[in-house]
Amino acid sequence: MKAIFDDRQRLHDPQHYMANGKTYPSPEAPERIARLMAGAQAAGCQFQAPDDAGLGPIAAIHSAEYLHFLQNIYARWQRIPDAGPEVIPNIHPADRRNNYPKSALGQAGYHQTDTSCPIGAHTWKAAYWSAQSAITGADLVAGGERAVYVLSRPPGHHAFTDLAGGFCFLNNSGIAAERLRENGLRPAILDVDVHHGNGTQGIFYARDDVLTISLHADPDRFYPFYWGAAQERGEGRGIGYNLNLPLPRGTGDADYLKTLDTALARIHAFGADVIVVALGLDAHIDDPFKGLAITTPGFQVMAEAIARLGLPLVLVQEGGYVSDALSDNLTAFLKGAS
Repeated sequence: MKAIFDDRQRLHDPQHYMANGKTYPSPEAPERIARLMAGAQAAGCQFQAPDDAGLGPIAAIHSAEYLHFLQNIYARWQRIPDAGPEVIPNIHPADRRNNYPKSALGQAGYHQTDTSCPIGAHTWKAAYWSAQSAITGADLVAGGERAVYVLSRPPGHHAFTDLAGGFCFLNNSGIAAERLRENGLRPAILDVDVHHGNGTQGIFYARDDVLTISLHADPDRFYPFYWGAAQERGEGRGIGYNLNLPLPRGTGDADYLKTLDTALARIHAFGADVIVVALGLDAHIDDPFKGLAITTPGFQVMAEAIARLGLPLVLVQEGGYVSDALSDNLTAFLKGAS
């Protein structure tokens, strides 16, 4: 299986992560790359660098206002007297339909939903090449490859059209799906990350040309909290084109796979001819976030079930954090998808 990664994706190295009123090292650290690459190579993947398709495919999903913000906010932040080394806002609007401030701090609060997406000197460059990796993966599948693995890091599924959040800046899975659609395909996005793909849902919520499905730990007591309930089905033309399948905390292989069957049946009913898998490996029983309890063999069975649909696959890396099992989990999934 071909695999896509650009070394510039290592440049994003967040130094601050606040949770429960305390500051911790960020789980979304560059160390993830080495472990994921090792897992992909153990499954037989051969890595290549992405092409540069420019801003167009990214701007097909994200607003020009937001992209301008991401490209310029770090330099602007440094002009604030006594500013910290990363862009982390301390204020967020209760209603984003009101004023769009000129202040760097105000715009940061407008475009960053939480404290898990600090912006450093090289965040934009890393996020740009993470998205380009997803675009190249989509192009390869549109050109006839049966499956491609994309090591997108930083990840993307919590990024909305104009919002960063949850370690995510550009919605790589959404960008890949839109690229496939523009190539005449009918994509479904299947998100198996332990967290709900709220940004992906938001981008496509009123559309009927991309099916979005997310299996995740129940958000009543788990990030992202405000999105991911089963009743969120879409709006306008998009009603019925979004499917959320929240699972109780600690759900293991057997119940997860039964729920996955529901997701796969919806993909078949949609008439998809390609699947973008938002591949979070953080559903593993030993992942630091402790949301679900999928085993390493369970990831292989999961991938085998997806592959039985017989559709081309763009496998876009989302979560999955540093643990002894991370490499093995990716190897298991990729072997099942091959």
